[in-house]
Amino acid sequence: MPQRLTPLEVSLLALDTAHTPGHVGTVHIFDPGPEGFDYERLIALIRERLAFVPRYRQRVRGIPARLAGPVWVDDENFDLTFHVRRSALPRPGTLIQLQEFVGRVLARRLDRSRPLWEIYLIEGLENDRFALLTKSHLGLVDGIDTVEIGQVLLDSTARAHTIPSAGGDEDSWHPLPEPSSLELLAGALLESAQDPAMAMENFRGALTSALGVAVAVGEAVGGVVGSVGELAADALGGRRPASDSPLTGLVSEQRRFATVVAPLTDLQTVREHHHHTINDVVLAMITGGLRSWLLTRGESIISGSSLTALVPMSVTEDDAEPTSLGSQVAPRVQRLPIGEPNPLMRLHQVAYDTQAHKDSGRAVGARSLADIAGFAPSTLHALGVRTSTEVVRKQHDLVITNVPGPQAALYAAGARLVASYPFLPLSVGHMLAIGATSYDGEVFFGLTSDRDAISDLDVLAQCLLDALEELLDTSVRAPSARQPTRKASAAARRAAVKKAAARQEARRKAAGLKRAAVRNVVSRAAELGTGSSTPGSTSTVKSATPSVPATGLSIAQQSMPPKAAAENSPAGETSNISSAAEPGPSPATAETPSSGDSRDTSAAPW
Repeated sequence: MPQRLTPLEVSLLALDTAHTPGHVGTVHIFDPGPEGFDYERLIALIRERLAFVPRYRQRVRGIPARLAGPVWVDDENFDLTFHVRRSALPRPGTLIQLQEFVGRVLARRLDRSRPLWEIYLIEGLENDRFALLTKSHLGLVDGIDTVEIGQVLLDSTARAHTIPSAGGDEDSWHPLPEPSSLELLAGALLESAQDPAMAMENFRGALTSALGVAVAVGEAVGGVVGSVGELAADALGGRRPASDSPLTGLVSEQRRFATVVAPLTDLQTVREHHHHTINDVVLAMITGGLRSWLLTRGESIISGSSLTALVPMSVTEDDAEPTSLGSQVAPRVQRLPIGEPNPLMRLHQVAYDTQAHKDSGRAVGARSLADIAGFAPSTLHALGVRTSTEVVRKQHDLVITNVPGPQAALYAAGARLVASYPFLPLSVGHMLAIGATSYDGEVFFGLTSDRDAISDLDVLAQCLLDALEELLDTSVRAPSARQPTRKASAAARRAAVKKAAARQEARRKAAGLKRAAVRNVVSRAAELGTGSSTPGSTSTVKSATPSVPATGLSIAQQSMPPKAAAENSPAGETSNISSAAEPGPSPATAETPSSGDSRDTSAAPW
């Protein structure tokens, strides 16, 4: 008897409509290397690894009269070239062009009459690179019987070696005969008669399938029938999101896709200084970015304003291996304090909310997830989205998935993977979803939005980078020692490098002027001490030393014009200057962080 879809998988199929396609995706960017990469090489690689994901050669077959949930059957007409497609970008093949292409492709539903997946080879990227875009239906990937195909395509070495397949290559694969409608109906009735629990499961599957038909008909017809479809969607997906949220509303059929890259070392700097986790820093970064972005849109944000994110967390059972994908993913509601203007306080508040999961003892460490064979983030993002679309769903504004990946280079048939951006689908009533994957020293963010409702997704992408800069400013690393965060364009990065070089040159000049001023003071003091003063004079070095004003400027800066002194004062530096002839500031005048200062010496516990 073919394997039957679970009630969750049936509901995922039912919620898969033209407005809310139910698939996840990943955009992998590769450097082809000296041997190059083409469509034939990709076909050979997928044919070699397809046996490790047997469900990728199966399609969904319904039960007559919808008396039970559908089943997985082998596709007797399986055509690999239908699922593996080839495309190219026009010159110059920029990242913006790639994002536009990805948004259009991922907005289209998968063909229900075939296995529910597709892979696009996208050629013509700048710097002679290419991309692989994978699309897999949420019902296809469960992390136990089937992982996402991107996980089995990547190797840890550049050598394109052949892995012995578990079931032979495509040429030796023979599909099992598809059961007839009468056999499927008899099998469903027999299951229900022998097992009351299975009878209840079959009833739930039949009801979910019927609701799915109502959703599809309501979406296609609209009007009164459309209202019935919306009610059916409510029954499948739980309560509808709050109408006053800026991130909720009616979802269109089109999507936008944007990307962000952040150095992992920057996030580690914030984590180590404030004793939190990388996940806390990622969530705080997203919170700050959403705050700035909503302010640019004129949204009213007051103290105490917050958004609710559904953040799936990896948990493990007592009898599960920590490094296996048998680990479960549990839904968790996370408060994002967008009303807090202080970036450090936002980080502490986010970390406080995640502490309960850390204290549960079921949390799976990032190292354990990163050590899973292959490229597990592709599968874990899918599992996270599956969790967010459970039949009984908690109310939220957006979905955020953050998956740690391997920190060493991976390869596909000799081509080196240089970037990996996750794509998350939008559920009913939600306008935004964010996924993050860490890989080989960088964190790659994939932002998915409704094309009509959020036309300024690129602004949100830049706001995320600005939020990371705010968090870095709260760390102990000096601004001059920090490398500029990767911006949205090469011109912005070059401008940041040029600005940093100018600051360093100004500091070198200021240091030279300071040494000259000190030499002048010492010379003047020597003259006073060798006879320039009259007998009985009480002149000392202190009397010859220029007094230090309360502005906090250095001696070299005091000798400059006011404008030059301001330009050579590093941003954020308010250290007081005290020489050997002048004591340091008294307790009454010592520098004290103001209430708005982002520095904090009482970091929350990890």
